[in-house]
Amino acid sequence: MKIFWLVLLGFFSQQLQAQEIEARAYSNAPIGINFVTGGIAQAKSGTYTLTTEAVSLTHVLDVAGQSGRLSILLPYAQLSGSAGSTIQPINASAEGLSDPVIKASVNLYGAPALTLSEFNSYQQDLIIGASIAASIPWGKYNSEQLVNVGGNRSLIQPGVGLSQAVGPWRLELAGMATIYTSNTSFMGSNTLSQNPMYSGETHVIYYFPNTAWISADATYFMGGQSYVNGQAINGPQENWRFGSTLSYPINMHNSIRLSGSTGVYSRTNNSYDMVGISWQYRWGGEK
Repeated sequence: MKIFWLVLLGFFSQQLQAQEIEARAYSNAPIGINFVTGGIAQAKSGTYTLTTEAVSLTHVLDVAGQSGRLSILLPYAQLSGSAGSTIQPINASAEGLSDPVIKASVNLYGAPALTLSEFNSYQQDLIIGASIAASIPWGKYNSEQLVNVGGNRSLIQPGVGLSQAVGPWRLELAGMATIYTSNTSFMGSNTLSQNPMYSGETHVIYYFPNTAWISADATYFMGGQSYVNGQAINGPQENWRFGSTLSYPINMHNSIRLSGSTGVYSRTNNSYDMVGISWQYRWGGEK
Protein backbone atom coordinates (compact mmCIF):
# COMPACT_ATOMS: atom_id res chain seq x y z
CA MET A 1 0.00 0.00 0.00
CA LYS A 2 2.84 2.40 0.77
CA ILE A 3 4.33 2.16 -2.74
CA PHE A 4 0.89 3.05 -4.16
CA TRP A 5 0.86 6.27 -2.11
CA LEU A 6 4.37 7.10 -3.28
CA VAL A 7 3.29 6.97 -6.91
CA LEU A 8 0.23 9.13 -6.26
CA LEU A 9 2.29 11.72 -4.38
CA GLY A 10 5.36 11.70 -6.57
CA PHE A 11 3.41 12.31 -9.77
CA PHE A 12 0.46 14.36 -8.56
CA SER A 13 1.58 17.36 -10.64
CA GLN A 14 2.08 15.29 -13.80
CA GLN A 15 -1.32 13.65 -13.42
CA LEU A 16 -2.89 17.13 -13.36
CA GLN A 17 -1.16 17.94 -16.65
CA ALA A 18 -2.57 14.76 -18.17
CA GLN A 19 -6.10 15.49 -16.90
CA GLU A 20 -6.38 19.15 -17.90
CA ILE A 21 -9.80 20.20 -19.24
CA GLU A 22 -9.31 22.74 -22.02
CA ALA A 23 -12.23 24.45 -23.74
CA ARG A 24 -11.72 26.07 -27.18
CA ALA A 25 -8.63 23.97 -27.92
CA TYR A 26 -9.71 23.91 -31.58
CA SER A 27 -10.86 27.40 -32.54
CA ASN A 28 -9.90 29.98 -35.11
CA ALA A 29 -7.91 33.20 -34.56
CA PRO A 30 -6.20 35.73 -36.87
CA ILE A 31 -2.72 34.73 -38.04
CA GLY A 32 0.12 36.63 -36.45
CA ILE A 33 -1.75 37.08 -33.18
CA ASN A 34 0.18 36.35 -29.97
CA PHE A 35 -1.21 35.54 -26.54
CA VAL A 36 0.71 35.71 -23.28
CA THR A 37 -1.07 34.33 -20.24
CA GLY A 38 -0.14 34.39 -16.59
CA GLY A 39 -2.13 32.64 -13.91
CA ILE A 40 -2.34 30.65 -10.73
CA ALA A 41 -4.21 27.41 -10.01
CA GLN A 42 -4.63 25.31 -6.90
CA ALA A 43 -5.55 21.63 -6.81
CA LYS A 44 -6.40 19.60 -3.71
CA SER A 45 -6.47 15.83 -3.34
CA GLY A 46 -7.12 14.64 0.19
CA THR A 47 -4.71 16.59 2.39
CA TYR A 48 -2.37 17.32 -0.50
CA THR A 49 -2.32 20.76 -2.10
CA LEU A 50 -0.60 21.68 -5.36
CA THR A 51 -0.31 25.39 -6.18
CA THR A 52 0.99 26.25 -9.64
CA GLU A 53 1.96 29.64 -11.06
CA ALA A 54 2.43 29.53 -14.82
CA VAL A 55 3.09 31.71 -17.83
CA SER A 56 2.36 30.63 -21.39
CA LEU A 57 3.00 32.10 -24.84
CA THR A 58 0.97 31.21 -27.94
CA HIS A 59 1.52 32.26 -31.56
CA VAL A 60 -1.11 31.79 -34.29
CA LEU A 61 0.27 30.93 -37.73
CA ASP A 62 -0.74 29.83 -41.23
CA VAL A 63 -0.42 26.05 -41.78
CA ALA A 64 -1.26 25.14 -45.40
CA GLY A 65 -4.10 27.65 -45.52
CA GLN A 66 -5.59 26.78 -42.11
CA SER A 67 -4.81 28.37 -38.76
CA GLY A 68 -2.46 26.66 -36.34
CA ARG A 69 -0.90 27.42 -32.97
CA LEU A 70 2.43 26.97 -31.24
CA SER A 71 2.45 27.24 -27.44
CA ILE A 72 4.90 26.89 -24.60
CA LEU A 73 3.96 26.67 -20.92
CA LEU A 74 6.38 27.36 -18.07
CA PRO A 75 5.02 26.30 -14.63
CA TYR A 76 6.36 26.75 -11.11
CA ALA A 77 4.75 24.70 -8.35
CA GLN A 78 4.52 24.07 -4.61
CA LEU A 79 3.26 20.68 -3.42
CA SER A 80 2.72 19.74 0.22
CA GLY A 81 0.59 17.59 2.48
CA SER A 82 0.41 14.31 4.33
CA ALA A 83 -1.29 10.96 3.92
CA GLY A 84 -1.68 7.83 5.97
CA SER A 85 -0.63 4.31 5.07
CA THR A 86 -0.71 0.94 6.76
CA ILE A 87 2.96 1.42 7.68
CA GLN A 88 3.47 5.08 8.59
CA PRO A 89 2.20 8.58 7.79
CA ILE A 90 3.74 10.18 4.70
CA ASN A 91 4.61 13.88 5.08
CA ALA A 92 6.33 15.65 2.23
CA SER A 93 6.67 18.89 0.31
CA ALA A 94 8.39 20.13 -2.83
CA GLU A 95 8.78 23.44 -4.62
CA GLY A 96 10.39 24.52 -7.86
CA LEU A 97 10.15 24.58 -11.62
CA SER A 98 7.73 22.00 -13.02
CA ASP A 99 8.13 20.37 -16.42
CA PRO A 100 7.60 22.85 -19.31
CA VAL A 101 5.10 21.83 -22.00
CA ILE A 102 5.30 22.53 -25.75
CA LYS A 103 2.16 22.15 -27.86
CA ALA A 104 1.48 22.41 -31.59
CA SER A 105 -2.03 22.32 -33.03
CA VAL A 106 -3.47 22.73 -36.51
CA ASN A 107 -7.04 23.12 -37.70
CA LEU A 108 -7.52 20.72 -40.59
CA TYR A 109 -10.93 21.99 -41.72
CA GLY A 110 -13.15 25.01 -41.20
CA ALA A 111 -10.65 27.50 -39.75
CA PRO A 112 -8.97 29.31 -42.68
CA ALA A 113 -5.85 31.36 -42.05
CA LEU A 114 -7.13 34.96 -42.04
CA THR A 115 -5.61 38.34 -41.35
CA LEU A 116 -7.02 40.47 -38.55
CA SER A 117 -9.15 42.51 -40.97
CA GLU A 118 -10.38 39.40 -42.81
CA PHE A 119 -11.26 37.72 -39.54
CA ASN A 120 -13.94 40.33 -38.77
CA SER A 121 -16.27 38.71 -41.34
CA TYR A 122 -15.45 35.08 -40.40
CA GLN A 123 -18.36 32.94 -39.22
CA GLN A 124 -17.55 29.56 -37.72
CA ASP A 125 -19.39 26.42 -38.80
CA LEU A 126 -17.55 23.11 -38.21
CA ILE A 127 -13.86 23.03 -37.24
CA ILE A 128 -11.81 19.82 -37.17
CA GLY A 129 -8.30 19.89 -35.73
CA ALA A 130 -5.38 17.87 -34.39
CA SER A 131 -2.64 18.54 -31.86
CA ILE A 132 0.42 17.12 -30.20
CA ALA A 133 1.96 18.19 -26.90
CA ALA A 134 5.03 17.06 -24.98
CA SER A 135 6.47 17.84 -21.58
CA ILE A 136 10.20 18.44 -21.18
CA PRO A 137 11.66 16.81 -18.01
CA TRP A 138 13.40 19.95 -16.78
CA GLY A 139 11.39 20.24 -13.57
CA LYS A 140 13.00 20.01 -10.15
CA TYR A 141 13.43 16.35 -9.21
CA ASN A 142 15.15 14.54 -6.36
CA SER A 143 15.13 10.75 -6.63
CA GLU A 144 15.34 10.41 -2.84
CA GLN A 145 12.23 12.50 -2.16
CA LEU A 146 8.73 11.16 -1.78
CA VAL A 147 7.22 13.97 -3.83
CA ASN A 148 8.53 16.17 -6.62
CA VAL A 149 7.19 18.96 -8.78
CA GLY A 150 9.11 17.55 -11.77
CA GLY A 151 8.37 14.10 -13.16
CA ASN A 152 11.83 13.05 -14.46
CA ARG A 153 9.99 11.64 -17.47
CA SER A 154 8.05 13.00 -20.43
CA LEU A 155 4.41 13.00 -21.43
CA ILE A 156 3.51 12.90 -25.13
CA GLN A 157 -0.10 13.77 -25.95
CA PRO A 158 -1.54 13.43 -29.48
CA GLY A 159 -5.14 14.60 -29.82
CA VAL A 160 -7.97 15.29 -32.25
CA GLY A 161 -11.12 17.36 -31.85
CA LEU A 162 -14.00 19.22 -33.45
CA SER A 163 -16.03 22.33 -32.72
CA GLN A 164 -19.52 22.98 -34.14
CA ALA A 165 -21.09 26.44 -34.05
CA VAL A 166 -24.85 26.69 -33.45
CA GLY A 167 -25.72 30.38 -33.21
CA PRO A 168 -23.96 31.77 -30.10
CA TRP A 169 -23.20 28.21 -28.90
CA ARG A 170 -20.16 26.04 -29.56
CA LEU A 171 -20.34 22.28 -29.10
CA GLU A 172 -16.92 20.65 -28.75
CA LEU A 173 -15.71 17.06 -28.61
CA ALA A 174 -12.07 15.95 -28.32
CA GLY A 175 -10.01 12.83 -27.67
CA MET A 176 -6.44 12.40 -26.48
CA ALA A 177 -3.87 9.74 -25.63
CA THR A 178 -1.18 10.38 -22.98
CA ILE A 179 1.97 8.33 -23.52
CA TYR A 180 4.53 8.16 -20.70
CA THR A 181 8.26 7.58 -20.89
CA SER A 182 9.87 5.73 -17.95
CA ASN A 183 11.45 7.26 -14.87
CA THR A 184 14.56 5.21 -14.11
CA SER A 185 15.35 7.12 -10.90
CA PHE A 186 12.16 6.57 -8.97
CA MET A 187 12.87 6.44 -5.22
CA GLY A 188 16.53 5.70 -5.85
CA SER A 189 17.29 3.54 -8.87
CA ASN A 190 13.87 1.98 -9.36
CA THR A 191 12.05 2.22 -12.69
CA LEU A 192 8.55 3.62 -12.82
CA SER A 193 6.63 2.92 -16.03
CA GLN A 194 3.02 3.53 -16.94
CA ASN A 195 0.57 2.39 -19.58
CA PRO A 196 -0.96 5.07 -21.84
CA MET A 197 -3.98 6.96 -20.59
CA TYR A 198 -6.90 7.69 -22.94
CA SER A 199 -9.35 10.52 -22.49
CA GLY A 200 -12.35 12.17 -24.07
CA GLU A 201 -13.80 15.56 -23.25
CA THR A 202 -16.77 17.66 -24.25
CA HIS A 203 -17.61 21.34 -23.85
CA VAL A 204 -20.78 23.36 -24.28
CA ILE A 205 -19.81 27.02 -24.73
CA TYR A 206 -22.02 30.12 -24.87
CA TYR A 207 -20.73 33.40 -26.32
CA PHE A 208 -22.16 36.67 -25.02
CA PRO A 209 -22.50 39.72 -27.35
CA ASN A 210 -19.37 41.33 -25.83
CA THR A 211 -17.32 38.16 -26.75
CA ALA A 212 -17.26 36.93 -23.14
CA TRP A 213 -17.94 33.22 -22.96
CA ILE A 214 -18.79 30.55 -20.43
CA SER A 215 -18.44 26.78 -20.78
CA ALA A 216 -19.66 23.64 -19.09
CA ASP A 217 -16.95 20.96 -19.30
CA ALA A 218 -16.79 17.20 -18.80
CA THR A 219 -13.96 14.72 -19.29
CA TYR A 220 -13.40 10.98 -18.89
CA PHE A 221 -10.06 9.19 -18.41
CA MET A 222 -9.15 5.51 -18.51
CA GLY A 223 -5.97 3.42 -18.44
CA GLY A 224 -2.63 4.53 -17.02
CA GLN A 225 -1.77 1.50 -14.87
CA SER A 226 1.61 2.02 -13.16
CA TYR A 227 4.50 -0.40 -12.60
CA VAL A 228 7.63 -0.28 -10.45
CA ASN A 229 10.40 -2.51 -11.78
CA GLY A 230 7.81 -4.27 -13.93
CA GLN A 231 5.46 -5.06 -11.02
CA ALA A 232 1.98 -3.55 -11.15
CA ILE A 233 1.36 -1.33 -8.12
CA ASN A 234 -2.20 -0.20 -8.93
CA GLY A 235 -5.01 -1.01 -11.32
CA PRO A 236 -6.05 0.99 -14.38
CA GLN A 237 -7.42 4.45 -13.67
CA GLU A 238 -10.94 5.56 -14.50
CA ASN A 239 -11.93 9.16 -13.74
CA TRP A 240 -14.85 11.47 -14.47
CA ARG A 241 -14.43 15.24 -14.04
CA PHE A 242 -16.85 18.15 -14.46
CA GLY A 243 -15.95 21.83 -14.59
CA SER A 244 -16.71 25.30 -15.89
CA THR A 245 -14.74 28.21 -17.38
CA LEU A 246 -15.62 31.90 -17.68
CA SER A 247 -13.64 34.27 -19.91
CA TYR A 248 -14.36 38.01 -19.74
CA PRO A 249 -12.76 40.68 -21.97
CA ILE A 250 -11.43 43.77 -20.17
CA ASN A 251 -10.63 45.54 -23.46
CA MET A 252 -9.44 44.57 -26.95
CA HIS A 253 -6.05 43.40 -25.62
CA ASN A 254 -6.79 42.01 -22.15
CA SER A 255 -9.09 39.38 -20.72
CA ILE A 256 -9.48 37.50 -17.46
CA ARG A 257 -10.39 33.83 -17.07
CA LEU A 258 -11.82 31.91 -14.11
CA SER A 259 -11.99 28.12 -14.06
CA GLY A 260 -12.86 25.28 -11.74
CA SER A 261 -13.30 21.53 -11.92
CA THR A 262 -13.97 18.62 -9.62
CA GLY A 263 -13.62 14.87 -9.73
CA VAL A 264 -16.99 13.12 -9.50
CA TYR A 265 -15.73 9.55 -9.81
CA SER A 266 -12.31 7.93 -9.47
CA ARG A 267 -11.63 4.20 -9.58
CA THR A 268 -8.24 4.54 -7.83
CA ASN A 269 -9.14 7.30 -5.36
CA ASN A 270 -6.91 9.95 -6.99
CA SER A 271 -9.61 12.54 -7.65
CA TYR A 272 -8.96 16.22 -6.98
CA ASP A 273 -10.63 19.65 -6.99
CA MET A 274 -9.06 22.58 -8.81
CA VAL A 275 -9.68 26.33 -9.17
CA GLY A 276 -7.70 28.85 -11.21
CA ILE A 277 -7.53 32.43 -12.40
CA SER A 278 -5.48 33.86 -15.27
CA TRP A 279 -4.89 37.08 -17.18
CA GLN A 280 -4.33 37.11 -20.93
CA TYR A 281 -2.78 39.83 -23.08
CA ARG A 282 -3.14 39.76 -26.89
CA TRP A 283 -1.12 41.61 -29.49
CA GLY A 284 0.06 41.36 -33.11
CA GLY A 285 -1.67 40.36 -36.30
CA GLU A 286 -1.94 42.20 -39.57
CA LYS A 287 -4.04 45.36 -39.71
